[in-house]
Amino acid sequence: MQFEVFTLLPEVFPSYLETSIIKRARERGLVRVNIHNIRDYTHDKHHTTDDMPYGGGGGMVMKPEPVFEAVESVLGLAPPPTPPEPESNIPIILLTPQGRVFNQSIAQELSAYSRIALLCGRYEGLDERIRANLVTDEISIGDYVLTGGELPALILIDAVTRLLPNVLGDPTGAEDDSHAMGLLEYPHYTRPPEFRGWKVPDVLLSGDHGKIDKWRREQALERTFRKRPDMLDKAELTKEDKKFIEGLKHALSNTERSKSNDL
Repeated sequence: MQFEVFTLLPEVFPSYLETSIIKRARERGLVRVNIHNIRDYTHDKHHTTDDMPYGGGGGMVMKPEPVFEAVESVLGLAPPPTPPEPESNIPIILLTPQGRVFNQSIAQELSAYSRIALLCGRYEGLDERIRANLVTDEISIGDYVLTGGELPALILIDAVTRLLPNVLGDPTGAEDDSHAMGLLEYPHYTRPPEFRGWKVPDVLLSGDHGKIDKWRREQALERTFRKRPDMLDKAELTKEDKKFIEGLKHALSNTERSKSNDL
């Protein structure tokens, strides 16, 4: 997998890319992240990448010329630009709060590509001609506004990299992560077996993998039910799962009735 990142702040990326899982994946040749400074594709002595918006208003707008030249040069696109089809070519993704909200499903979708371009916006925004004639996809990491697209780009790189073959030490590690299986992840414990009077659940010390798997599944269901019940509408649930959730609903209903009677 190869990421091409286009940014005005290339210095943001090295500290994160040189640590932990992404660092090891890069060292092993499983992923490559190329950072491209958009300013390198300007042709004036001040390396101007922004200008005032037509029609007035606050803030500055990223100019189209250096962005088009940067992306076209790196990806080998010939002007006049024709947006490549994301299904068959390199996705050119703009990180923007106006995009589709990033989730594990989109991460899985992107992990199927061998090369992805990420465009980090700055200032008030970018010239609309970039969005209309160069970008093939727009992704947001949530319903809030950041100063630029650099942090979202790192989040996307991290999430996608984890899904690539042989990146994680455990081949099935990404499958158990929260959201990957459609549920929040079950609780984890490690040594010591008792800490300040808090004990590890007996089932995890039993050595019975069947019981452990059942416990973990039920814990994931209960945690999702209590914290993100909206996820259960889309999760793939077995008959046993549904029966367990009905039990949780019944217990919750009884608790609420008990509290009401106490009042």
